[in-house]
Amino acid sequence: MITDPLPVLCQNTLNQPALQGIAIPAYERYGLVPGVVHLGLGAFNRAHQALVFDDLLASGDTRWGVLGVATRSQKLADTLAAQDGLYAVRLANAAGTAWRVVGALMQTCAATRKPGMVHAAIANPATRWVTVTVTEKGYDQSLAALLVEGLRQRLDAGLGGLTVASCDNLSHNGDKLKALCLATSTDRVFSDWLTRTCRFPNSMVDRIVPAATAQCAEEAAAALGVRDNAALFSEVFWQWVIEDNFVAPEDGRVISSAGVTVVADVGPYENAKLRMLNGSHSALACIGILMGLNTVFDGVSHPGLQRFIRQLMRVEVMPHLTRPALPEYGEALLQRFANPEVKHGLHQIASDSSQKIGLRWVPSIAAQLQAGASVDHHAFAAAAWMRYWLAEDEQGRPYAISDPRAAELTQLARTHQGSMEDMAIAFLAVRAVWGEALGQHPVLKRAVVHWLREIAAKGTEAALQDFLASQSGAADGC
Repeated sequence: MITDPLPVLCQNTLNQPALQGIAIPAYERYGLVPGVVHLGLGAFNRAHQALVFDDLLASGDTRWGVLGVATRSQKLADTLAAQDGLYAVRLANAAGTAWRVVGALMQTCAATRKPGMVHAAIANPATRWVTVTVTEKGYDQSLAALLVEGLRQRLDAGLGGLTVASCDNLSHNGDKLKALCLATSTDRVFSDWLTRTCRFPNSMVDRIVPAATAQCAEEAAAALGVRDNAALFSEVFWQWVIEDNFVAPEDGRVISSAGVTVVADVGPYENAKLRMLNGSHSALACIGILMGLNTVFDGVSHPGLQRFIRQLMRVEVMPHLTRPALPEYGEALLQRFANPEVKHGLHQIASDSSQKIGLRWVPSIAAQLQAGASVDHHAFAAAAWMRYWLAEDEQGRPYAISDPRAAELTQLARTHQGSMEDMAIAFLAVRAVWGEALGQHPVLKRAVVHWLREIAAKGTEAALQDFLASQSGAADGC
């Protein structure tokens, strides 16, 4: 017997019987003109900001439809176009899971194939916002050129500026994107117009969104009765904190109605997220990969590794942060990490680590050293990070490393693997990671050399147990 394949999720299949009881777009999508151009059409944006805009559309505010621009992958843009921009997100926490079909994505395009379409969309009179979600390495000239040309066409058309909201892990992201745009143009008239009419609010975004896998599509098909080639998994928790700095001042009130936190200063939230959530993630990834673990859940389920992360946050990170309710925030992070339904891969977190740990670890290390306090936890994590570059775990299983410095740092590790002291010194001398002087600080250098030797001699598991025994006086509660 031949079974007909499942229909593809699209506007015409939203009436499938299996979708009854599933949250679907509660508004008429046909004919809506996007008011937001989003650059960086990946999993995070589709499971975060897109849901906020979906809620605003459902409230009756039709200005928040999205044109999603894939800045690198043409395939994703085409997949979503074939589904009329619809896709499902499975949201999970300790209480259970629920599926939601998101409808905010009205159109998609690939910037590498149709840059002119992106420019025209930014210059469209209906466009009010541009949102940007890229990795730290994504703040490059190609991004700036794409944005600047669209804004230049707005100027030529006699239109006003836009709110350009960066929604990623880069510190002071709005300020840096504005500076990048200004540096890209030599036209004084354009630069004056951009400075006068556009706004680049800084923001902090937080939601754990693992990379999409075949399992996402399989579970979506089982739950929805349709084939969704762009399905995602995520956690229930989300947070978007954004600076009160918009072209239309009322936008702050509007997005607040959908749960966004609008503040005068994003800094305290941004620093806490980067150093506690992202910093802990990077430490979990580097240590856990060596131990043969696969996900954040695996890592935080290991008693010793969970204790290490709790101490790292409590002893070396939190003393230098000012976000409200830090102990509660730290404990909530551990609970989120322990969500078995969010299979966040350690190798995904470890990707591009040469560009991440400077943001995630270095400020805490520098602050601790300045205060004359311990940097042992970060030193242990740094030692694990250096061993990670040998590209095989302690069971001898090789793994691929995704990083713009992969060739350089893998070679550095292999060249010095005969001497852990030499390896530590060589890695600490990489100024692009540690800055001009931090890697040469004798306290940090001594601690990293010691723990890299211990990891190499005993294995990460045993070295971790020795480390925890040596920290018997450290605070264990967030």
